[in-house]
Amino acid sequence: MTVLKPYMVSDTGIVKAEQLSNSDTKKDIIVRRPKRRVSPLTFRILAVNLIALGFLAGGILYIDQYQNAMVQSRINALIKDAEVMAGALGEAATITAERTELLLKPSEQIMVRIVSVTNNRSRLFGLDGNLWIDSQDLANNQSVIIRELPIKDGVSPFLNHISTAIMRLLDSFNKRQDIEVYHEVKDEKAEHYPEVMNALEGNIGYRIRLLSDRSEIITVATPVQRFRRVLGALMLSTDTRDIREAVQKTRMTFLKFFGVVLAVTLLLSFFLARTIVRPILLLARSADQISAGTHTSIDIPDYSSRNDEVGDLSRSLKDMTFTLARQIDAVASFAADVSHELKNPLTSLRSAVETLSFTKTDVAREKLLKIIGEDVLRLDRLISDISNASRLDAEMSRSQMVEINLVTMMETLIDLYGTSHKDKIPTLHLDIHKDRKKTDRDYCIKGMEGQLGQLFRNLIDNAISFSKKEGHIWIRLRRIKDMIQVTIEDEGPGIPKDRLEDIFDRFYTERPKNEAFGQHSGLGLSICKKIVEAHGGGIIAENIYNKAHTKVKGAAFIVQLHAMPHKAEQSSKS
Repeated sequence: MTVLKPYMVSDTGIVKAEQLSNSDTKKDIIVRRPKRRVSPLTFRILAVNLIALGFLAGGILYIDQYQNAMVQSRINALIKDAEVMAGALGEAATITAERTELLLKPSEQIMVRIVSVTNNRSRLFGLDGNLWIDSQDLANNQSVIIRELPIKDGVSPFLNHISTAIMRLLDSFNKRQDIEVYHEVKDEKAEHYPEVMNALEGNIGYRIRLLSDRSEIITVATPVQRFRRVLGALMLSTDTRDIREAVQKTRMTFLKFFGVVLAVTLLLSFFLARTIVRPILLLARSADQISAGTHTSIDIPDYSSRNDEVGDLSRSLKDMTFTLARQIDAVASFAADVSHELKNPLTSLRSAVETLSFTKTDVAREKLLKIIGEDVLRLDRLISDISNASRLDAEMSRSQMVEINLVTMMETLIDLYGTSHKDKIPTLHLDIHKDRKKTDRDYCIKGMEGQLGQLFRNLIDNAISFSKKEGHIWIRLRRIKDMIQVTIEDEGPGIPKDRLEDIFDRFYTERPKNEAFGQHSGLGLSICKKIVEAHGGGIIAENIYNKAHTKVKGAAFIVQLHAMPHKAEQSSKS
């Protein structure tokens, strides 16, 4: 019959035990981790790296400010050129200061000379608003520019198309006011250009217009004056194709650099995620398999060679799994030993009960009843000792390590035995090895007081059971470097040479011949060994011989525990 827990974990989450079908009660439900296409930890690593890269990508938008600055610089330069040319026209293209018209021939010569240097289109408007001179009509050094037609097939047109689309997309991020589209007028007049009308009123103005190829054209109009008298308006114009090409080239260089950085970031992020996420996932799956019982062996991936937190996690999981497996084996072994030990008195008790009904004499009946009573007492004692042994691990896991003075503990134990069993037990002697440098502080340890008291009581009770009432038991304390050695010696028959280690096994008993059978369960020394090992110490048993080493005078149990360092030692280590 399978006993269900109130709640169990399934693939879909937590379900109540009463909701499970009968088939579910016959097997354990294995906790399965959901299969994810993308690890959340990998996604977080990518997100963190890409967020930082996003700030770099946002820098491409600041190129627009660079473009605006270059355009403004071009406007300022064009205004200066216009002022210089207008000043030259006002001074050189008039006869006298009283004349209000410009001479066309000198004006043409001045414009040709200056335009050949600046390469800016220049247009001169009169006070009547008519176009007088256009530098395009005066150009002498005209050349034919040959442009190759774009190739329609192959990879290059495709790449050019992508590049153009990217540039248009980036241009859309440049939030500028709607720009007027430039149109070439056949018969131009001043009224077609607001900046020219403004210049005829004596003010300098400029306009930015949009060409068909998405580039811009800048027009600057300035009044042509002589002694503050407006004689006409000069308009200079130039396009910004070179600025746009420079900005586009900068953008493409930045995009290429960004693409390389993005690819490297993604590769490094996936590499980092793989070196972190994959080991953790393997460790988690192995832990799930072990906890589900599908693997009986310790099957934890070994990353202990890694000098990082993943290696620490791997080592901790392996140590934890090893400890858990050892505890499970110990529980299984303990259960088997308990079962075996309980069968002996139960078998004897069953035989006595079955035989009792066939007895015909009172003597035989009394003998069987005595056996039944002894077996019952043996069972009671055995169950009590098993309960104490089982409770020991839980008590040690909850107990706190405190400072304990072994001299004080031994003196208290001797007083306790002397008060309660003075005439029934051998004489207890305490021998503390002290020299001029040794004090009671040298016999202090860090441990669990209750468990250590049980340890030494068990050893003293064991020595009493093997000693005569008029004998002696010695408890000797020695400080050997950083270890404290406690030796409990008795005057009993000793221990068989081949059993010096077996006596610490569970349920093993080696009792005196005159002692009644079943008085001891064989758990006392096993409990002592477990307590000593929990404190990081050791315990051994040996025989005491005479000087000639020919006769056994008794047995000795030697316990070694780590002593607490003095304050001076602690400060020097720190």
